[in-house]
Amino acid sequence: MIYSAVRKKDENNQDIDVEIKFNVGDLRKVLELGDSDNDPIIIPERLCKGLWCRMGFTRHLNGKYLKTMFSPPYKFLINCVVHALSHRKGAYDETSDYIMNIITCLVLNMPYNVS
Repeated sequence: MIYSAVRKKDENNQDIDVEIKFNVGDLRKVLELGDSDNDPIIIPERLCKGLWCRMGFTRHLNGKYLKTMFSPPYKFLINCVVHALSHRKGAYDETSDYIMNIITCLVLNMPYNVS
């Protein structure tokens, strides 16, 4: 169960904390992600690195994953996924491991547990 607090004003203009309860199932229903608990959340590293080489990755595979190191069509895909699903406020050039897992699943048309 996930809890979230929302601030609300009462009739005296005082702040009131209102607790909202929701779970992963509610999140899946509202966002219509199409994933399930049975879908993988971690993709084998060998599969990911092999795909990145086919995507035109030009640097050492154990370093930072910068989208500028990929071929142009994949740069755009990575950019879209990073902006849509990343929790960053900046530094959109560098991608994290979980984003690369999502991109691997998108390119290979594999299921992935985004929730």
